[in-house]
Amino acid sequence: METRELRYFVAVAEELHFGRAAQRLAMAQPPLSRAIQQLERRLGVVLLHRSARAVSLTEAGSVLLREARVALAAVEAAERRTRRAAAERPGVVLATKAGAAGELLSKLLDAYAAEPGAVAVEVVLCGPGEQEGLLRDGRADVALLQRPFDTTAGLDTEELHAEQQVVVLPAGHPLADRPQVSMAEVTALPDLPLPRWPRRGGGYGDGPGPQVRDHTQLFQLIALGRACAVVPESLRTHLRDDHATVPVADAPTVTTVIAWPPHSRSKAVADLVRTATRL
Repeated sequence: METRELRYFVAVAEELHFGRAAQRLAMAQPPLSRAIQQLERRLGVVLLHRSARAVSLTEAGSVLLREARVALAAVEAAERRTRRAAAERPGVVLATKAGAAGELLSKLLDAYAAEPGAVAVEVVLCGPGEQEGLLRDGRADVALLQRPFDTTAGLDTEELHAEQQVVVLPAGHPLADRPQVSMAEVTALPDLPLPRWPRRGGGYGDGPGPQVRDHTQLFQLIALGRACAVVPESLRTHLRDDHATVPVADAPTVTTVIAWPPHSRSKAVADLVRTATRL
């Protein structure tokens, strides 16, 4: 299969309309239809159910859509990494969630800069869950991820730091003097719902909690008495006097890892990872 055919198919599969897909691809509809038919003949399967009113995916089409997205993302990642490797002044792009592992990141950058042969490190601060995508599609060479929030499947990783989680409450809340609380107690708070973060595919999940995009917004809502949140204890450094924290006994441990693509042969990435694990 050619990448051109995969791009054609993904457009049709996502739009479920040949006309809209043709517009999206800036091409005429007849050659697009012929290309999809040719792809089906070559694979020996039906990818799309077509009728006068609708287009829908077959089971085989659903599989190819999932696999085609992965394949196209890998091609784009290869293009980005190749161009970056050929840059006049090579460097490393490190992606991390804004506000996460701040002290660790600062120490890592200082220690790596002191290494012989260190290259420039561009730090990209991301929203929740974004750094993983940047690493997988080639916009970043290495990333700091946090399990269980981020998925590391298919990536090489080294564990750097493990920490417990705390619930952040408005100062003066009745639970603030407790030595610890449970997740059941946190989720049962009637006037302080947990926040709703953006989903990877866009949009927000259902629930009574406020929609938030970053920790600055979240912590302000908590101070106003509109929400609570369970976060890694290292985020305490970002809190003000109008917040209180209590350890959550049964919340999962958060593990910060440094991650990179398994096929990477970059000496700069290897040196950065080595520095991180030494720290």
